Amino acid sequence: MQLTAPATSSTTTTANAAVKPTGRRDADGMAVASFILGLVGLLVLNVFLGPIAIALAGVALWRGTARRGRAFLGLGLGIADLLVLVAFMQLDNTVSWSF
Repeated sequence: MQLTAPATSSTTTTANAAVKPTGRRDADGMAVASFILGLVGLLVLNVFLGPIAIALAGVALWRGTARRGRAFLGLGLGIADLLVLVAFMQLDNTVSWSF
């Protein structure tokens, strides 16, 4: 006894073919979020936003995002966030920095 219709009907295959996989769309969003957080992290809260940008870029690249360039920019900006933090920490001899 079968309670559901078979999934091989022509209407379901054409409807499913038009929908992008959720994982790839999420990875694209992660790449964009990584870029934005890395860019904002250059100015404020770089101790928090830098590692988050690096992690999001890594996950986006691992999931196979279509926005690879944006993910690499987010990765580079996240690393730059941490380098800016270290540079200002060395200049001020403190754990945080200010202008």
